Amino acid sequence: MGNAHGDFIWYELLTTDADAAEAFYRDVVGWNVGDSGQEGVDYRILTAGNEGVGGLMQLTQGMTDQGARPVWLGYIGVDNVDATVGAIVTSGGSIRMPAMDMPNVGRIAMVADPQGVPFYVMRGSSEGSSTAFSPTAPGHCAWNELSTRDVPQALDFYGKLFGWEKGDVMPMGDMGDYQLLEHRGKMIGAMSPYIAEGGAPIWTYYFQVPDIDLAVERLSAGGGQLLHGPHQVPGDDWIIIGNDPQGAMFALVGARQGAQADA
Repeated sequence: MGNAHGDFIWYELLTTDADAAEAFYRDVVGWNVGDSGQEGVDYRILTAGNEGVGGLMQLTQGMTDQGARPVWLGYIGVDNVDATVGAIVTSGGSIRMPAMDMPNVGRIAMVADPQGVPFYVMRGSSEGSSTAFSPTAPGHCAWNELSTRDVPQALDFYGKLFGWEKGDVMPMGDMGDYQLLEHRGKMIGAMSPYIAEGGAPIWTYYFQVPDIDLAVERLSAGGGQLLHGPHQVPGDDWIIIGNDPQGAMFALVGARQGAQADA
């Protein structure tokens, strides 16, 4: 049985140095990395155990000349890519890459919401289920967080397109309300009105690690930049947000082990 319309099904890193990024995330998150087998394309598959969770691709000179920068992007599964792209444009979004077929993969398009935040929509070529989003599995994405200047607009946009619904609200003081998101009765992430000074609206993806403090040590040793955390969140987990050495922002969630957990 395949994923439902509106499920997050894949995560992809676009980077300026694929080899360096591969080494960094192998160490920090623990992913294995292998070639996708796509002829003429250096597209690497990130796996946790035996399960694929995402891809890694080198930005071309042409892409960077057009303003592309290292970034993590999420894929949302849809029943019909072309119909969804049309609805996105009608709803105030835009097309970044027109719909196209990928042999033995599926049909995809890169789009952006009304705030300019990019993501992919995809209809896979098989009926298999993706487990890339799995809140408790190490190496998988555990949380999808949208920072946006207009939460009500974003809720309306994504809700109409993908069937997402409002969950509980967590007041965050001066940072505004943290709006939880549900899909098919399960928590998938949240929307936040907080955007750091000088920043822009963005999707941030939180990947699960077994030891958040060890991951922070490896992040720093590998040339990454710790931006926030570790901060405790409900459920006794801890989160961090950082930049990888090429400048792509990502986040991690996990437990604290040993003495620091008892402090």
